This record gives sequence, structure tokens and C-alpha cells, in this order.
Amino acid sequence: MAATDHQPPPAPEDDLVLAPRLRDLRQAAGLTLESAASRAGLSAAHLSRLESGLRQPSLPVLLGLARMYGTTVSDLLGETAGEPDPIVRGADAAAVPAGGWTYWRAGGNGRAMQALRLHIPAGAQRALVRVHPGEEWLYVTAGTLDLALGERTHTLAPGDSAHFDSLVPHRLAAAGGTGADVLFVHTLMQSETSALCVGAPSSRTTAALPAAHRTATPRGDRS
Repeated sequence: MAATDHQPPPAPEDDLVLAPRLRDLRQAAGLTLESAASRAGLSAAHLSRLESGLRQPSLPVLLGLARMYGTTVSDLLGETAGEPDPIVRGADAAAVPAGGWTYWRAGGNGRAMQALRLHIPAGAQRALVRVHPGEEWLYVTAGTLDLALGERTHTLAPGDSAHFDSLVPHRLAAAGGTGADVLFVHTLMQSETSALCVGAPSSRTTAALPAAHRTATPRGDRS
């Protein structure tokens, strides 16, 4: 996987696609800014900034919003094609920064699972723990990855992989100073228990809401 410093900076037009798409999906769902933010576990001010293009969502927040609106990250980014294409060309996959990570689409649109290539820099989102329905599979292609699953932390080297139930609290972090490159596949399941992103012990978390994806990010990601 190419290192992030070889990738061109994101075009300003990227935010112009994501921001109105988030607003349109919320309005189509008949949700006020406050109610949508509550379901997503965000502050209304944070969601307003996302919808205005003044702030860029972290990858877990982006995944959570996609689940809440019943769509995919690719759709949020305006990448949905008219006809499903089983082939994703590496030269055509645009790098998308999110919360310090960089990711590339590696699978088709409108599928029951989503495949991504990730670059996780050292220190990025280290305090963020995720819990959500479904399964995740990952494969380390470069660098060293710390994978926290429940009470245990596993160190994965290139060639190592993991496949786990994503209802188990989990966290991904680069163990080395050069970051980690990862192939990542997750299911896009929706359920009564919605996805959670739980920050460090000092972070504010939210109570469970029925039939809604919830995201609670560390204080640094909140408005």
C-alpha cells in the first residue's frame, strides 16, 4: 500500500460533496439537526459543522453516519455508480483523509460488506474504542498494528490478520513510528443495538437509543 505522503492532498471539492449529502440524507429522513445528532451520538454543533463542510469526520464517525442513514461511506462521498462494478482499480481509488487516518475504497458499492485500504499513522485515534453489530476482518500489509479486543491487545506484523465479532470492544492503533497499512473489511449490518464509538474512560458517553446508530467520540473530536 502506498504511504500517505505519496498521495495528493484532498481536493476542496471533496468536502462539497460530503457536506450537502449529509444534510440531504438527514432531511430526507425527516430528522432535525438535534435529533440526528442525538441518534449519532454527536453534538448538534458538531453535526452542523460536518453538514457545512467546516469539519471533517473521523472514519468511525463517517461509518456511523453511513449506518444511521442506511447507506455506505462510498455513497456519502458521492462515489456511488449507476451499475455495480466488481473491479476497483488502484489507480482510480482516491485517498480520503478522516480523523488522521487515510483510506481508499477497495470494494464495490451497495454490498453487504465494505472493503477499504487504510493507513493508520502513529498516534491517530489511539483512545477510540468501537462497538457495533457485525464482523470485521483485517490484514496488515505494512508496519505494526496494535489491535485491542476486549481486555487483550494483540500486536500484528505484516502478513498477520484478524477476524472478529465487532460487538467486542475494539481499537486499532499503529504500534510503530511509521504507521500501519491495513486491508479492512466490515459488514454493514444494522440492528436495534446501534454502533458505538466509545472514547477514553474520561469521555462522555451516551445512553442507548432504539433503532439508531450512536457514536461517542473522545473529547477532542467533539464540538
